[in-house]
Amino acid sequence: MNAIDLIGRLHEHRAWVNRKLLAAAQGLSIEALRKPLAIGQGSIWKSLLHMYAAEYVWLEALLGNEAATLPGDLAGKLPGNQEGEGGIESLDDLTTRWAAGESRWQAYLQGLTTDSLDDLVFKVSSNGQRRATRRGDLLLHVCTHAHYTAAQVVNMLRQVGAQPLPDPMLITLARQEMADGSRS
Repeated sequence: MNAIDLIGRLHEHRAWVNRKLLAAAQGLSIEALRKPLAIGQGSIWKSLLHMYAAEYVWLEALLGNEAATLPGDLAGKLPGNQEGEGGIESLDDLTTRWAAGESRWQAYLQGLTTDSLDDLVFKVSSNGQRRATRRGDLLLHVCTHAHYTAAQVVNMLRQVGAQPLPDPMLITLARQEMADGSRS
């Protein structure tokens, strides 16, 4: 497996886990989804939003928009939403936006070349600093951040009694693909 294939596989896994987390969250009440918990971003809802927002702004940076924010995100409280929810009203809305974002990710990854992995990508941080990161490191960061946060969400799902809990392990994806013949 070459570097591009490996990065692609990690992003394939990231997207699969996202779908698993969203499916598990669909079975929750609004109260359970937004229940304050002392982990992650403070609730399942806020953690899912954080995961989506991170994937959105990093893809924007990779595409050259170094000052990207989540669409609809404004300083202060948003009408009808909690602060920092980017105008996302519901789990269905989040699921729709995330699916569209994943299509954009797939298109981006299809055009990735080995030579581009060492290119610098610029991002303006929330405190206004412009920073450079190698494209390859950024692509790996998106996946490791997603996996770290997914583990927190699984823990939160356990705390609110969600059943069954999603299994976010890459080995589970690989074995599932082998069993259904989608990957040999």
